Amino acid sequence: MSTIAILTLGTFGLMLIGLPIAFAIIGASALTLMFVGHISLMVIPQNLFIGLDSFSLLAIPFFVLAGSLMSAGGITQRLLDLANALLGRFRGGLAMSSVLSSALFAGISGSAVADTSALGRILIPAMKESGYPARFASGIVASANVMAPIIPPSIPFIVVSTLTGQSVITLFLAGILPGLFYMCALFGLAAWISHRRQYPLQGRSSGHEIWVAFYRAAAGLALPVLIVGGIRSGIFNITEAAVVAALYALLVGTLVYRRITLPVLGRSLASAARTTALIMIIVAAARLLGWLMAYTGIPAIISDFVITNIDNPLVFLLFVNVLLLVVGMFIETNAALVMLIPVLYPIAMKLGVNPTHFSVIVVVNLCIGLITPPAGLCLNISSVLAKIGLEEGTRGVLPFLLTAIATLIALTLFPQITLLLPELLGGS
Repeated sequence: MSTIAILTLGTFGLMLIGLPIAFAIIGASALTLMFVGHISLMVIPQNLFIGLDSFSLLAIPFFVLAGSLMSAGGITQRLLDLANALLGRFRGGLAMSSVLSSALFAGISGSAVADTSALGRILIPAMKESGYPARFASGIVASANVMAPIIPPSIPFIVVSTLTGQSVITLFLAGILPGLFYMCALFGLAAWISHRRQYPLQGRSSGHEIWVAFYRAAAGLALPVLIVGGIRSGIFNITEAAVVAALYALLVGTLVYRRITLPVLGRSLASAARTTALIMIIVAAARLLGWLMAYTGIPAIISDFVITNIDNPLVFLLFVNVLLLVVGMFIETNAALVMLIPVLYPIAMKLGVNPTHFSVIVVVNLCIGLITPPAGLCLNISSVLAKIGLEEGTRGVLPFLLTAIATLIALTLFPQITLLLPELLGGS
């Protein structure tokens, strides 16, 4: 049996019996090394350590902690209040405010799952109480939080940067317009559905009420500006920006909003530690998988096969989109990145695809997997919060899923949406 077959069947076989993706990769790699025979198994811990020995990866735990602290510190409710004040006057305003709240919160946490959990606990019961169907509330909240890993700061973009050597700030800049483009698409769909089904009005807020809501949320709104502005101006790098974000979130939560106490801080630290551990073990396994595939020549074999049959960059991108949409239905975003980027990225470079454009397409595509059944984490979380079954939640998210796919197609066909800000601001 070939090394490709052992590595592939081993990984998916271990996943099918319930082993987490990172440990499935490590176990399959060990089986492959035993098949090769002349390589010591000591390369496994060595590559796992090397995979984590990166200064830029320190940004991940601090961004996760910043999001946890901002949620615990009361910023979630203040962002919701601001969104409701701005959009409550429109029919379906609460649905549209959930989209705006997700966009605002995306600039803080970078995690779609965390945002769905934090915002969904507030928004879904509020929408149901206001007369929105449970499946609609579940669908709009789940699909809106797909923006979190696209709008900076973005954990998947940090992972892609580590795997490909690209500039993190270039990827961050490239994610802004696609995230806003997707937000506008959701706005339009939510407004159309709300008018068609005559969903309720929340009531008009006065100018004073809007100003008060903005003032209360100002400290939280300043954080994305601080992160991107500080990195872009050269005041600090991506890792230092993450530390600043966590420290800022702590100060805001304790001194401004006065919501973070020692017990709350302890829970936030524990939550951030668990999330970081899940991400980092996947990144470590990615290093091992990448080394093993390079050693056995797997990427070159796959690359030769694809290039022989596909020589058009656009056709290749459409092929990648179909592949990743299927993969995203079953595998978590970061896990799919570490499995597929080492294989697909070199092929894209050989075909002349812009690396930034390709990276954004991959991240957006896999983020859509967060709302596709059966394994979409955001879909499952929002369905549980709405107290409906997965089948009902899937019907609710379907129109938003189609909108997300249409957005992905537009990003594929028009790379200027992705590349405009990096080219204007010189992110590379």
